Amino acid sequence: QVQLVESGGGLVQAGGSLRLSCVASGLTFSMFTMGWFRQAPGKEREFVATIKWSGASTSYANFVKGRFTISRDNPKNTVTLQMNSLKPEDTAVYYCAAAPPSSSYSGTQEYEYNFWGQGTQVTVSS
Repeated sequence: QVQLVESGGGLVQAGGSLRLSCVASGLTFSMFTMGWFRQAPGKEREFVATIKWSGASTSYANFVKGRFTISRDNPKNTVTLQMNSLKPEDTAVYYCAAAPPSSSYSGTQEYEYNFWGQGTQVTVSS
């Protein structure tokens, strides 16, 4: 059974930082594209960042470029999202997701992902 477990969310002031982690089990982690999505209250879930199996290729939503960094540690089955210069509009539930390897996948679309975590709340106060 595949499990993705996020951690690291919390309450932070604007301008602060948080580091989210997602530990995967039940899958060959090194083969999967990993992504972070978020959903703010009353809004659709949206793409944040993705990283391909090797870690050599990453992609970010425009609204987080230069502030967030995605990375992965394949031996530890872990993907991390370092979030700096946080803004109140970054407040959301953040989800980790895993997509099977495919040369046609961009990693930016929800439908590409088979497995999802339960989410971790990030709240940024002004």
